[in-house]
Amino acid sequence: MEVSPTGIPGLVVIKPNVFGDHRGFFLETYSREAYAKAGLDYDFVQDNHARSGPKGVLRGLHFQLPPATQAKLVWVTRGAVYDVVVDLRVGSPTYKKWYGIELSADNFLRFMVPRGFAHGYVTLTEDAEFMYKVDAPYAPDLDAGIAWDDPDIGINWPVTDPVLSQKDAVQPRLAALGSPFVYEP
Repeated sequence: MEVSPTGIPGLVVIKPNVFGDHRGFFLETYSREAYAKAGLDYDFVQDNHARSGPKGVLRGLHFQLPPATQAKLVWVTRGAVYDVVVDLRVGSPTYKKWYGIELSADNFLRFMVPRGFAHGYVTLTEDAEFMYKVDAPYAPDLDAGIAWDDPDIGINWPVTDPVLSQKDAVQPRLAALGSPFVYEP
């Protein structure tokens, strides 16, 4: 596998080794040993699978508050999404900066999102399936988020009128919420 930095400390894109021929393909979706050797030593405790449609469904920007913060390893198994993270770690050289990448069933890319980031995605196809591993269980009382269209962050989403949940339609701006995360180099 190939691990590529993004310019945001701790945030990397992973390209797995895909072996394909006229019959289809094979790849390891995750190997704890290989990830640890690459410096990505996480103890994942839960796998999640989401399906979204139609095109333009936006989920996010979500995170869990301390002490239940989560790191996520994310990828797409059907269709395509534009995946976005925002660095919420106060003191980080990239605090409030965002990074976006297309993840698809065709490109096989994985995105390793460390703790201290808000995360979201928008579907680029009519039907998309999104998989992710987390290193802490879901804690509904500590579930939080920020507005997908926060002008102080300025994410360049590939949609202007996304399909949102009621929850995501009323998320606060980061300035109103503040950040509970601290950068630890």
